[in-house]
Amino acid sequence: MTQRLKTLYTGTIVPKLTEQFGYTNVHQVPKLAKVTINRGLGEASQNAKALESSTRELAIIAGQKPVVTRARKSIAGFKVREGMPVGIMVTLRAERMYAFLDRLINLSLPRIRDFRGVSPNSFDGRGNYTLGVREQLIFPEVEYDEIDQIRGMDISIVTTATNDEEGRALLKEMGMPFRTN
Repeated sequence: MTQRLKTLYTGTIVPKLTEQFGYTNVHQVPKLAKVTINRGLGEASQNAKALESSTRELAIIAGQKPVVTRARKSIAGFKVREGMPVGIMVTLRAERMYAFLDRLINLSLPRIRDFRGVSPNSFDGRGNYTLGVREQLIFPEVEYDEIDQIRGMDISIVTTATNDEEGRALLKEMGMPFRTN
């Protein structure tokens, strides 16, 4: 089962980017390396149920079990001790990455209320893109009755692009709805 987005990439996007940037080798064309979904849970240290329900939600959204991230050092002001759970994350690669990105671009982002596109300025200087999602309800897999609290998440799309211009061109060709401003 090949992914629709991967087929689009190999068939249409690679030739287009090769022509646009004048690449001489196929391996110079930027491609997706991985997608990381991260959710910080400040209340997880006091509330184990929040960690459990978030883990379940992220597993449904990503199709893969998330890893619990723990505090590296103690911070008294935040009431956090070293080793306490402070968040969860999932790293998607290959088929799951393409499947998730396809669902994100074509199903989830258009479901956001008053959606005018994602910011074209959220690149990190090396062609990687990060966007924040305010609520998990935009994903069709998450049922409203199943959630205990609305929580957001950060989605980082890591590419092999060398600069923001190449990364933006790659994601735009994949169908990422960038705002025009």
